[in-house]
Amino acid sequence: MTIVVFEDEHVPRLYPVTLGRPAYAITCGAFRLLDWLQQLDCPIHGIVRSHLADIQRCDYPDLGNGHLDDSQSILFVSARLVPSRTVFQTLKEMLASARPGVVKHNGEVAAVLLTRNVDVPSDTLTAAKMPEFFAKAGVEQLDPLDHELPLMQYPHDIVRYNIQILSENLEYRLSTGSYQEVADGVFVGENAKLGDYVVTDTSSGPVILESNAMTGPFCYLNGPAYIGHRAKLIEHAAVKDAVTIGHTTKIGGEVEASIIEPYTNKQHHGFLGHSYLGSWINLGAGTCNSDLKNTYGMVNVDHQGVKVATGMQFVGCIIGDYSKSAINTSIFTGKTIGVCSMLYGFVTTNVPSYVNYARLFGQVTELPPEVMIATQQRMFNRRKVEQRPCDVQLLHDMYELSRDERQLAGDPLSL
Repeated sequence: MTIVVFEDEHVPRLYPVTLGRPAYAITCGAFRLLDWLQQLDCPIHGIVRSHLADIQRCDYPDLGNGHLDDSQSILFVSARLVPSRTVFQTLKEMLASARPGVVKHNGEVAAVLLTRNVDVPSDTLTAAKMPEFFAKAGVEQLDPLDHELPLMQYPHDIVRYNIQILSENLEYRLSTGSYQEVADGVFVGENAKLGDYVVTDTSSGPVILESNAMTGPFCYLNGPAYIGHRAKLIEHAAVKDAVTIGHTTKIGGEVEASIIEPYTNKQHHGFLGHSYLGSWINLGAGTCNSDLKNTYGMVNVDHQGVKVATGMQFVGCIIGDYSKSAINTSIFTGKTIGVCSMLYGFVTTNVPSYVNYARLFGQVTELPPEVMIATQQRMFNRRKVEQRPCDVQLLHDMYELSRDERQLAGDPLSL
């Protein structure tokens, strides 16, 4: 059996989260979908959008090159699947049964199991070719399989599902990993350290600190919470109510029900709630976001020009990779910030990618990719990370893909 994790035509709905990363690499509930697939003990192929092909070859070399063996059964898995333990168990059942069929979520393909002698194209199968391939393979005529495989439809779904699945995912980590319980419900990996006078509350779920993670003194940890390898919580940090923190991050202030991807810094005082931060972000001192309307009503978001009802009372901000905020930046409820943008003052509207956003002062200007390439190099050097040609090319590609976003100046105030 071979597993193919594929991006489909709906992946751009998850922008800016998926503008610079494959959808299978989104962190949610302390796991990426790829982490779960790698535990299924099958060869895995990744099919991504063309601008991410080099990134996949460099960062995920074990995912093949899109050439498939038609002599084996193939389980096609959407890269937008929610990375939960329940989904993992469902995929295991599908592999064990080997019953051909299709699983859909809200009318969109979540998984397809095709038996041997699949007519696979002789050339490389790409994300753009997936609809044509599924049509030729007769996916619409396959029997529907009685499984539940939820898909992430919009960026705020990442926040929603992180809250829902974090506890079960952490329980799985504890059952399979090597941790020491240093306090009731608090588990640490090798060389992880809790600072003095740390207060913990694990009545709603465990707290896990991976290897070499550390907290300063006087921190508050309220589970479920996951703190990744080499993450550092600054003194007096408060982490609570379903927080997933990636590796090599620095976190201070108050963080609630949020996901922070690797290499991002929120080092200073300020509130972050019900939000998603991509990688290589830096939030300046005093940066805060709102995650609740003054009316206490459900939050609607403006997503790619369409009003979307989230069905959630708490929705913070979605911030794309490489974006930065100046000191005392304030981000209104439910706002989306693109990749590679700089924020100043009050963020009252969505922010496109590659802009200096100082709308409070009447200025929204474009940032050329050359500025971000130089910034990336400085950031990488600080963390002893090599800047590769594929990283530079990705910045150019993201700039071109987000070109239509940069029409913000003169828009009316949007609450």
